Amino acid sequence: MTHGGGTSRSLTTAARALGDGLRRTGRTVALCWQAAPGSLTVHVLLTVVDALLPAGVLLATKWLLDVLQLGSGADGVPQLLRERPVTIVLALAAMTLAGALLSHAIQYVGSRTRRAATLLVTGRLFAAVTRLGGLRHFEDPAFRDQLRMAQTSAADAPDEVIGSLFGSVRSVLTIVSTLGVLVLISPLISVLVVAAAVPGLVVQLLLNREHAGVLWRISPRSRRLAFYQDLMIHPVVAAEVRLFGAGRFLAGRMDRELRAINAAEERLDRKTLLAHAPLTLAGTLVTGGGLVWVVLGALRGDFTVGDVSAFAGAAAGVQGSAAMLVMCLARVHHVLLLMRHYDDVLATPEDLRLPAGNPRPVRPLEHEIRLDDVWFRYADDGPWVLRGVSLTVPARGSVALVGLNGAGKSTVVKLLTRMYDPVRGVILWDGVNIRDLDVAALRSRVSAVFQDFVQYELSVRENIALGSLDDLDDDAKVRAAAVAAGAAPVVDGLRHGYDTMLSRTFPSDDEAGDENESRPGTTLSGGQWQRLALARSLMRAGRDLLVLDEPTSGLDPQAESEVRDLLGTLRSGTATLLVSHRLGAVRDAQEIVVLADGVAAERGTHDELMRLDGEYARLFTLQATGYQDTVPAVEGAPA
Repeated sequence: MTHGGGTSRSLTTAARALGDGLRRTGRTVALCWQAAPGSLTVHVLLTVVDALLPAGVLLATKWLLDVLQLGSGADGVPQLLRERPVTIVLALAAMTLAGALLSHAIQYVGSRTRRAATLLVTGRLFAAVTRLGGLRHFEDPAFRDQLRMAQTSAADAPDEVIGSLFGSVRSVLTIVSTLGVLVLISPLISVLVVAAAVPGLVVQLLLNREHAGVLWRISPRSRRLAFYQDLMIHPVVAAEVRLFGAGRFLAGRMDRELRAINAAEERLDRKTLLAHAPLTLAGTLVTGGGLVWVVLGALRGDFTVGDVSAFAGAAAGVQGSAAMLVMCLARVHHVLLLMRHYDDVLATPEDLRLPAGNPRPVRPLEHEIRLDDVWFRYADDGPWVLRGVSLTVPARGSVALVGLNGAGKSTVVKLLTRMYDPVRGVILWDGVNIRDLDVAALRSRVSAVFQDFVQYELSVRENIALGSLDDLDDDAKVRAAAVAAGAAPVVDGLRHGYDTMLSRTFPSDDEAGDENESRPGTTLSGGQWQRLALARSLMRAGRDLLVLDEPTSGLDPQAESEVRDLLGTLRSGTATLLVSHRLGAVRDAQEIVVLADGVAAERGTHDELMRLDGEYARLFTLQATGYQDTVPAVEGAPA
């Protein structure tokens, strides 16, 4: 009973896997049809013609040899061809030429289909990724592995599936048409030749499922390998790697991951070799035995020279086409297994709760943004980062968040910008739960300057205009933002001004080309990059909420003073959340909230908190002491 139940489950699993594979095949072919229906149709027609040519060549060769051996007495050869054998030669030449031309034509239309399908599939993949409104999935290692596999599938699947499917069709048609020639000589040998190829197909499909599993298991190692490789060559990291002598350490880590990947692939390749070797031997013995039998029959006069030639060619053709069929089906099976990751990414649920009906409009902030008893943790079994935090940011006021690293300041920023939703509690925008608002519309009302700003390897203009892409072509607004951020003098000194490519990796668009491919763009200092980030934020001037997360951390004292004055102007009349470790920068906030261990431990104005003589007063005094150390007197200096 147990054995029967296990067999039944295995058959059910196999049937389910077959059905799943057929559905994915149908979806992939449908995608290719949507992308390039004309190229796909031509591809089918050319494939059918190309698949039938080998049988035609075999039959024509047999007829030619029979006519040369037996003359007009050659049985089975059309009368016209017996009288004019040169016609057979011309037909052979035409089929040979057609075969050569068809291979190039098939490659051309296949490439057209591949490019169009890859464009469509990749576009849909990243549209699905862009649709995900929060950060939860992107901070999940398993999802990043899945996404990497999906990217591989999106790039390779259309070409592999179509190429392998058409290769399978070509192989099947070639086998069937060639067997028609072989059956004329010996039906029994035809059956044996086909039977010898079946075990190889089954074994390859089983091995291919294991291959897909190996790829998934080594995916984290592949991601770490790419990480170490990037560290070894990234221009930003190169100085520190060399200063600390970390190159050998990183190379060792890279070598360790690569060796583990190679070991896993080696085990699979060894298993593949051991499985295929006896099958290949069996097929060779069947073909060789059949050829001996036909040759002996020809010596007895049972077969003609054309029969021997046709059998040798047909047997080799069937074996070759069967092997190609096994390889094509294995490839398509492998790609379809990987396509599961592509389908899973497309089906990834939104990590932010969407409104039950139409989202409520996001109206200009009139009163306040309020966090009401907010609890949050990044994983269901993880520690609480925020524990019942409540605070209010007035529509035209400022609130500062201070505290030690890990206190939850950045988490509050992520929740306010709705990168995550609270586990408990609510965030209200003028009394409306932000979960009921459209995410994109909410974020359009927010501007921010972050300490960990992004250095986009794009032009200066694009770096600034990313703050408001609707104004990408508004030169006046882009320049005004740069001037206000103090970035204009730096930009004016660049070779191409606002069109300068800020990259050491990519050349400027006007410098790209074969002769200039190695000419790098330009990069900036940390303070200059921060001014561009500030200009990017200024493109959103006038938004309802301004988030300032360590906005002056990379600036020299003079630049910091200038930017602080600018931010003071920018904050006027808008709700501002200021996050900073420099407590002197937040002392003029209307309310300062001290986060400690995920709770709002203290709150009040600077003066109130100093009188409280708690954590804020301790931290402020520690920082102030660093600036109050007396300078030792210099001998001979005036008193």
